[in-house]
Amino acid sequence: MPVSVEKGNTVQTFARPRSMTEARSTYCPGCGHGILTRIIAQTIDELGIAERTIAIAPVGCAVFAYRWYRCDSMQVAHGRASAVATGAKRANPNLIVFAYQGDGDFASIGTAESIHAANRGENITVLFVNNQIYGMTGGEMAPTTLVQQKTTTTLEGRDPRLTGYPIRFSEMIAQLEAPVYVTRQALYDVKHILEAAKAIKRAFTNQVEGKGYSLVEVLSTCPTNWRMTPLESNRHVSEVVTKVFPLGDLVNRG
Repeated sequence: MPVSVEKGNTVQTFARPRSMTEARSTYCPGCGHGILTRIIAQTIDELGIAERTIAIAPVGCAVFAYRWYRCDSMQVAHGRASAVATGAKRANPNLIVFAYQGDGDFASIGTAESIHAANRGENITVLFVNNQIYGMTGGEMAPTTLVQQKTTTTLEGRDPRLTGYPIRFSEMIAQLEAPVYVTRQALYDVKHILEAAKAIKRAFTNQVEGKGYSLVEVLSTCPTNWRMTPLESNRHVSEVVTKVFPLGDLVNRG
């Protein structure tokens, strides 16, 4: 949470969340993962749930999530975060369990686990980072890759005749009866970062209050694999990506 602390002749406007370690980030410059990591830690602090929170991170850019948080964590097989989160929550319902998953992990490799955890209304919180590409493994096409977007496996751009169209996974989850909260947010400017923070806090609060399954999709950048500068990447999300993946709440039964 922002604070103002006088230190001699200077004023410290922001402080590191207590639930965030001092480990050096390994995320690429301009990547949205770092912002999201801080938002989650800040939310844990604000809700006072660090002692009973478990972070579930699979293979992907978030694979080292256990380094960033001062809470228990589990690293699981690619695509299995929602399944393992379900097991942890059912084994100890007093825990606050969140799965941190990328688009390839959540919406491709882990499709079955993701859909069925939502359909059962598991009382977990899922953070779904959508940067339209496999960021960690080399920039391959993901299920969310845009039409004509170039990747290392679609060198001429994604052709829907061969590989289909971008999957709007949150819209799929929103058609189910059990989820209590499904929303899509973005991180490309301060306004949207603040809105994403509110959505994430609501998703965690739903779990604290025992309301059920919450999904927060976050549109993020991948400057390295997009071959763009951070500024160009944020502009791309704002002007292009949001037209394919519109922002806002899809389900809010909380």
